[in-house]
Amino acid sequence: MPDISERLNNVTVSASLALTQKARDLAAEGIDVVTLSTGEPDFPTPDHAIEAAYTAARNGDTRYPPADGSPALRQAIRRKFIRDNQLDYDVSQILTAGGAKQIIFNAMMATLNPGDEVVIPSPSWISYADIIRFAGGTPVPVSCHQQHGFIPQPEDIEAAITSNTKWLLLNFPGNPTGAVASRDELQAIAGMLLRYPDLWIMTDDIYEHLIYDNAAFHTLAQVEPRLKDRVLTVNGVSKAWSMTGWRLGFCGGPQPLITAMSNVNTQNAGGICTLTQAAAVAVLDGPQDLLKHRAEIYQQRRDYVVNRLNAVPGLSCHTPGGAFYLFINVSEFIGRTTAGGRLINNDSDFVMALIEEQYVVTVPGAAYGMSPYFRISYATSMERLETGCDRIHAFCCGFLS
Repeated sequence: MPDISERLNNVTVSASLALTQKARDLAAEGIDVVTLSTGEPDFPTPDHAIEAAYTAARNGDTRYPPADGSPALRQAIRRKFIRDNQLDYDVSQILTAGGAKQIIFNAMMATLNPGDEVVIPSPSWISYADIIRFAGGTPVPVSCHQQHGFIPQPEDIEAAITSNTKWLLLNFPGNPTGAVASRDELQAIAGMLLRYPDLWIMTDDIYEHLIYDNAAFHTLAQVEPRLKDRVLTVNGVSKAWSMTGWRLGFCGGPQPLITAMSNVNTQNAGGICTLTQAAAVAVLDGPQDLLKHRAEIYQQRRDYVVNRLNAVPGLSCHTPGGAFYLFINVSEFIGRTTAGGRLINNDSDFVMALIEEQYVVTVPGAAYGMSPYFRISYATSMERLETGCDRIHAFCCGFLS
């Protein structure tokens, strides 16, 4: 049998996807599983998006799409950037792909050479490091600590920058912590970045509309316009509009970078489904009030789960400013034994024991580059969250030593 490419040797299976599959397997056995591992909104796709896709199909919009996105979609994205972020990109500076993940993949493939480094504040989304490795680069994590709200400090980022650094990758609100950088915090990072003119910066803003406590969202190119010609601003319709299965991400950035990414895009995709593009135009140009309403519901869930878990002896849960995740410290349980007789040596042991003894599925912090923590998603019903919190409480209170 022919060999598999060596480039896959350093690419791992997503821990969140693997654990979500384990939840499905247990449910298939008839077990009542509480799945808190999935980063997917539980709200439906807006009706006007579905109607737009249906109309497009009925009108015959079923041919090969433009590789970079239809003119109507790219104009809608341009209007979104102006409306929400005060960023004015020419349509030629806007690109679409099959989700924000593919946008990031295309950017790394278009720019990285062997030996290039990408600085990633950590903990961070699982796929960042693997995409960088796949493209031949080297991820360089920068620890972001709980006492700073998991916000990267400018001096820590700067200490990680070398002559090989090609990119800095920022994600606010962040996965897995829900961290939200204020304008002042972004301005401090931007001030440092002005000293490094050869560095690309990516801002992954996919959770932009999931922000709480009456806080305002800011993105780097908006805060510091002098960086705009080096910033790739990434977003999509998956999280805000509950369109994960539609697969559409987009970005705005400097023309040379967008052109290079488009060249990659034409070879690994060839364009987004025309019906998805029609649906995306509908949500980007349509009523935006549902975003605030859904964010209010997420905030209620966040407050409930934070209060419940911080009341559990041994757990320490930072209150996130956005997204729909909690990143929970379990250091008090390391070296102890569960009620089921399992010795907990690390956060992965904690997560597996929680699955096996209480049928609650979460994700270990090690998967995101920081231990000993575990991540839960509260993008599910209050009934499931209540049951999950009850079981986590029982699990933690049942430790033997």
